[in-house]
Amino acid sequence: MSMPFTLHRRHFLKSTAAALALMAAGVDPVAAATLAQKERRFIENLLRRMTIEEKAGQLSLFTAPFSVQVNPVTGPPARVKEVQAQVRAGGAIGYFGSFDPVFLRSLQKIAVEESRLGIPLIFAIDVIHGLRTIYPTPLGEAASFDPDLCYRTARASAQEGSGFGLHWYFGPMVDVARDQRWGRVTEGAGEDPWLGSLLAAARVRGYQGPDLKADDGMLACPKHFAAYGAVEAGMDYNSVDMSQVTLHQVHLPPFKAAFDAGALSVMSSFNDIGGVPSTGNRALLTGILRDQWKFSGLVVSDYESEKELIAHGFAEDEEDAVIKALTAGCDVSMQSGLYNKHIPALVRSGRLPVGIVDEAVRRVLRVKQALGLFDNPYRSLAPERRAQVEGTPEMIALAREAARKSIVLLKNEGDILPLPKSGKSLAFIGPYVSDKFNAFGAWAVAGDLGKVVTLEDSVRAMLGPDARVSFTKGCAPTQPIDGGIEAAVAAAKAADIAILFVGETTSRSGEAASTVSITLSDAHQALVEAVAATGKPMVVLLKHGRGLALAGACLKADAIVATWFLGSQTGHGITDVLFGDHAPQGRLPVSFPQAAGQQPFYYNHRSTGRPQISPSDEAYKARYLEVTNEPLFPFGYGLGYAQISYSATELDKATIGKRQSVKVRVTLKNEGKRAHHEVVQLYMHDRVASITQPVRVLRNIQHVDIDPGQSRVVEFELRPEDLSYIHADLSNAADPGKFDIWIAPDATRGTAATLTLI
Repeated sequence: MSMPFTLHRRHFLKSTAAALALMAAGVDPVAAATLAQKERRFIENLLRRMTIEEKAGQLSLFTAPFSVQVNPVTGPPARVKEVQAQVRAGGAIGYFGSFDPVFLRSLQKIAVEESRLGIPLIFAIDVIHGLRTIYPTPLGEAASFDPDLCYRTARASAQEGSGFGLHWYFGPMVDVARDQRWGRVTEGAGEDPWLGSLLAAARVRGYQGPDLKADDGMLACPKHFAAYGAVEAGMDYNSVDMSQVTLHQVHLPPFKAAFDAGALSVMSSFNDIGGVPSTGNRALLTGILRDQWKFSGLVVSDYESEKELIAHGFAEDEEDAVIKALTAGCDVSMQSGLYNKHIPALVRSGRLPVGIVDEAVRRVLRVKQALGLFDNPYRSLAPERRAQVEGTPEMIALAREAARKSIVLLKNEGDILPLPKSGKSLAFIGPYVSDKFNAFGAWAVAGDLGKVVTLEDSVRAMLGPDARVSFTKGCAPTQPIDGGIEAAVAAAKAADIAILFVGETTSRSGEAASTVSITLSDAHQALVEAVAATGKPMVVLLKHGRGLALAGACLKADAIVATWFLGSQTGHGITDVLFGDHAPQGRLPVSFPQAAGQQPFYYNHRSTGRPQISPSDEAYKARYLEVTNEPLFPFGYGLGYAQISYSATELDKATIGKRQSVKVRVTLKNEGKRAHHEVVQLYMHDRVASITQPVRVLRNIQHVDIDPGQSRVVEFELRPEDLSYIHADLSNAADPGKFDIWIAPDATRGTAATLTLI
């Protein structure tokens, strides 16, 4: 066997990204161009040396073995032996699912020292809110409306993962989701494309870091391309049928923002769009992604989604599925093995042009080079690195900060919150008060349950052993328990204030967790009703991965707090806010409907020809018989521990031309006695357009701290491009005319100003 080809050339290998970075840093552009040329030459030389089987291998991704323990008699498990042989043959781009750096390093050693060409492997995992240290689920963290926080948690997550041999995270999830029945709402940033784009870019930058080739550089993989959040009836894996205008205006912007932030991979979605499955959709994967957006990275299928082209009725058999997926632009097959199985014979028979295969392999090799794997195949694979980056004090502190900043105060009658730390007896009741298992939420594949801080843990630590507190389960996460309600009622009667912690289990949200019911379970609702019947002041803490339709005693509670799935520091995050050490600052990234039957339900909807202007305006209007069109709690909504007043929205000019901007301002005043953090939101509405426009769309936000009694002027600059929309020809432009402009605390309030664009 000849020396691996990469070893001959490693001394000068540099990625195109490195060359561009040198140019940006002021390095001679000729030298930078020379580096880029060497990089391209290396890829082409390597490609020419590859057999068709080795090319197919670079397009095939597989799960890593779950067990790698070596038997002293029989040796490694059969699956390990199979993978080792596959690596020696150059039969895989890499593996996903393992976070064992010792085992992964052993596979890399085989790849670079024993395979014919020495092409390094890439190791991946599904991570969207932390590997071992778990941060709030992405929807919960989106409630912070804070891109800097999202950047920092993604950066910390990448740093921790780099100690476990990982190079590639399947995240962030950037699907815009407007139907709370869909379980995967919890994985994204909610219903608004502007906020989704802002946070998508932040998370990509956080994962990849300032240097993708560094040990802690993690390849980001925005998913699921595209429109997965619009599956019909919120049912996972379902079809999507929408106009091209809606696709481009609502569902594509977060992906474009992620690619503009530097993402070099993307995952195709399970759904079809208008009858064409995404993994076989050339207009999507090539036309939009590569021809229009000039995306240069790789596309990976979702788990066997290229094989699912058959079940869709889009491909006749496995061979047809391979041809259609690769021709569409899906470079890498995840798990099915179809590319390995069929590409060689399809190329030899002439049914699949080798040029299509070569272009996919080029993309894969370029991404590996951008990660620095040819320069240093053992990057992120030093076993001693794990101890240096796992669960550091800085990560724990960040998880706590993220948890408290994600919490949304929905109701606080009589200023029952913050709770007193002394002088009152408190009864903490509910299945999640002492529960660790449901702290993380979906996709915490390697979270360290032993490090979870429960609400009980945190209350005891904060109030001390002499505090007048009790902790009662009341019911299980999924069902009643014998005597549970009786014990809860007794605890509430013995206390001055009852605090209930109820909501969803981890398994109620995430993939394959769509539901027709977005209310509390019968067991949890019964517990709330029984405690409410005691007449004691009551605070309800909600654990959830979606917007909920609350009812009964839960909705009538003195205070309601949306806590989502907050991760490793759940307890501390809640007590930081509950007892007033920090004021709540979260805002809802999804609308809470009055009933599940209103779904899909979102603030940025279009007006009909018969809009319901007021709740009393009922006859022959666009509405349901049972409920009004108002949300239970609107997008952007969230209270603090002080009352904030907004003046009317003001413009520095009433008319602008297409090359001008306008200053939009409002005066805020803290009318309360406590400091407050406000998320100030800028909305607009195009009154008359060639395609009817949403009643409001978010265009910017600002975070403002206001002391008691203080007034603050908040100003935004609004430009003509902020007034634009997608036209029938898919151009993005603003039409002359009148616009309503609001600066408001949420998507339903504020006093509008009128702007004219000429």
